[in-house]
Amino acid sequence: MKYYLVAGEASGDLHGANLMKALKAEDGAAVFRYFGGDKMEAEGGTLVKHYADMAFMGFTEVVLNLRSIFKNLRACKEDLIKWKPDVLILIDFPGFNIKIAEFAKANGIKVCYYISPKVWAWNQKRVLKIKKVVDHMFCILPFEVGFYREWGMEVDYVGNPLLDEIAQFTPDANFRRNHQLGDEKMIALLPGSRKQEIERLLPVMLSITENYPAYTFAIAAPPNFTEAYYHQFMGDKKVKLLFNHTYNLLHHAHAAIVASGTATLETALFKVPQVVVYKGGAISIAIARLLVKIKFISLVNLIANKKIVTELIQEDCNTEKVNGELNMIMEGAGRDTMLKQYDELLLLMGKPGASAKTARLISAYLK
Repeated sequence: MKYYLVAGEASGDLHGANLMKALKAEDGAAVFRYFGGDKMEAEGGTLVKHYADMAFMGFTEVVLNLRSIFKNLRACKEDLIKWKPDVLILIDFPGFNIKIAEFAKANGIKVCYYISPKVWAWNQKRVLKIKKVVDHMFCILPFEVGFYREWGMEVDYVGNPLLDEIAQFTPDANFRRNHQLGDEKMIALLPGSRKQEIERLLPVMLSITENYPAYTFAIAAPPNFTEAYYHQFMGDKKVKLLFNHTYNLLHHAHAAIVASGTATLETALFKVPQVVVYKGGAISIAIARLLVKIKFISLVNLIANKKIVTELIQEDCNTEKVNGELNMIMEGAGRDTMLKQYDELLLLMGKPGASAKTARLISAYLK
């Protein structure tokens, strides 16, 4: 079979790579073409467009980059028609992917959607369009099954793919030595994979480092930026910069400050106490506060349906509050409570196998 995948950010690249691996186990003759990233490229096939050229965060940023977005949409549509895949597999990234689903459906291409758009968060009527343009939806959050059913759409719950990735992870025994990290306890800084996230969040994260002289701070950096890019924020601060070593860093971290997104759940699965932070453009946040109808922004709290980790959003994302919340989870009762609640979260999420289950379902639906 010919599989065309579209992932528009780092997390989608990770999940897309795992799904490709699982699809190869189901279909030994699988051929792949995709919008994605380095992890997907490592699984083979043809990378058409890297997610680094696609990920724009927030309403304002999207408007400012409309020309690039429309160019990418056009390129994807043209490539789909030219290649004629047996199935299109869309991975999250709804602003882009729902448009691609609509185009593919109109052109007779079967559409599978892996990792549901967060339509339950705002503008729930988008489900009506999804019902029309998506043949099979694969969800990774348990509560999404009931949500879609209320709108008359049956979906498959496959578990969470992060469990697969972490289950496959083997810690590097020489990690500390290779990166000259010493024996001090480490605090991980995960400022995100998008330029806008990094520029808004990393300065705040770095502003508290001097308050913890006994700890080593390390930034988890994705491969789509250079050392020089990060050093403009780091200055002369004693902070390590680690590219492509997020899981090794989390494996060794004592605590973390994390940009809201997939990384919050990864950090929880590694049982690292964390403070979640988020900053967007003023206009984007104002619009989001009017439209978004959920109690939490972090996946940890959303899945648990209660507050496990503190979320510092917009004006609350400042040096004083980040420092105060981090201090509360370094030792003592605050730390113990969060770790206990992480154990409860793991029970809710179940066992690994999301990628393999999704691949089996896709293969069955294609027969």
